[in-house]
Amino acid sequence: MNIGIAPGADKVGPGIQQIATAWLTEFGQAAIATVVSTWGSSPVPVGGQLVIAPDGRFEGSISGGCVEVEVIVEAQAVMERGKPALLSFGVDDETAWSVGLPCGGTIQVLLEALNGETDRAFLEALLNAAGRRAPLFVVTDVETGMREYGESLALPEEIAAKARAGKSFLAERGETQIFVHALMPVTRLLIVGASHIAQHLCALARTVGYDVVVVDPRSAFSTAARFGDVDLRVEWPEAAIPEIGLDGRTAVVVLSHVAQLDDEALRLALRSGCLYIGALGSKRTHANRLERLRAAGFSEDELARIHAPIGLNIGAVGPAEIAVSILAEVIQTARTGDL
Repeated sequence: MNIGIAPGADKVGPGIQQIATAWLTEFGQAAIATVVSTWGSSPVPVGGQLVIAPDGRFEGSISGGCVEVEVIVEAQAVMERGKPALLSFGVDDETAWSVGLPCGGTIQVLLEALNGETDRAFLEALLNAAGRRAPLFVVTDVETGMREYGESLALPEEIAAKARAGKSFLAERGETQIFVHALMPVTRLLIVGASHIAQHLCALARTVGYDVVVVDPRSAFSTAARFGDVDLRVEWPEAAIPEIGLDGRTAVVVLSHVAQLDDEALRLALRSGCLYIGALGSKRTHANRLERLRAAGFSEDELARIHAPIGLNIGAVGPAEIAVSILAEVIQTARTGDL
C-alpha cells in the first residue's frame, strides 16, 4: 500500500516519513524541510516536504528545483545546531520560468533537525496514522521547533476548521507563530471490474500517488499478469468492499459492464460516505441501472451522487483516453469538492 506523501503535500505516509526514519536509524539524525508558504503558481503546495541525510542525500521536493540546493546546504547547519530555521527565498521571473513556472514569487521553508527518540516517536505516529487511514495534525512552533500532534486539535475553531478541511498554513497563536500541517490519508481509488480501461486507470492513478484496489470475482480478468502488483481482490464487492472500507477519501469507479457486479458495488458505495462514485456505460445503460437502484430503495438525491456516463467530457476515444477522463473527474471532485 502506498500511504506516502507523494506526490502531494497533504497526504500522510511512508514516502517521506519512512525515509526519514531510515536515515535517523542510519545516521542518528536527519533534517526535514517543509514548505510553509508559497506563491500561487508554485508546483509544490504548502506542506510539501524534502528530507535530507547528513551525507547529502535527499528525497522529496519543495519547489521546481530552484531552492533545493540551498536548503540542502542549510540543512547541514541545522543538524549541527539542532534548532529549526525559517528560510525565505525570492524566486525571480527568469528562474521561475526555467523550472516551468509562469512567474516568480516568495517561498518560505521551515527546516527542522530530526534526532533522538522524541523525533523517532513523531515519525512513527505519522506512519501509524497513515496505516489506519486517519488524519494527523501537526502544530509546530516556528521559532523553537516544539511540536504537538494528534488526530484532533486544541486550537481556536477558525484554525482547527481550516486544518480539518485539509489545509496547511502559518498562523498566530497568541504571540507565537505556528505552522499547522494537516496530513490527510492518501486518496484511494477502488475500481470494480478488471477491464482494459481499469488497467490504464490503475497506472495513471498510481502516477498521481493514489492507492489503488481492483475488485473483480472473475479470476481470468483479475491477474497479476494484467495488473502487476496492484492490490487485487478476486471477490464479489459484497465480500471485498466491507473489508476495504469506504471513507471520505475513497473514490469508487465501476467499470465491469456486468449489471450484477456493478449494481452490488453501487449499492455499497451509495450507503457510504465515499468521496466519489462513477459508473461506466451509455445514457441508456445508466437509465436502466437507475431503475434497478430505485427498486432497491435508493432516493433521487442518493442516485444523483453517481457520475454517469463516467469521466469528464473530453471526447475520449479508447480505453487509455477514457481512463484519463475518469481520473480527471476524480481529481476534480477531490480537489474542488464538486460532487
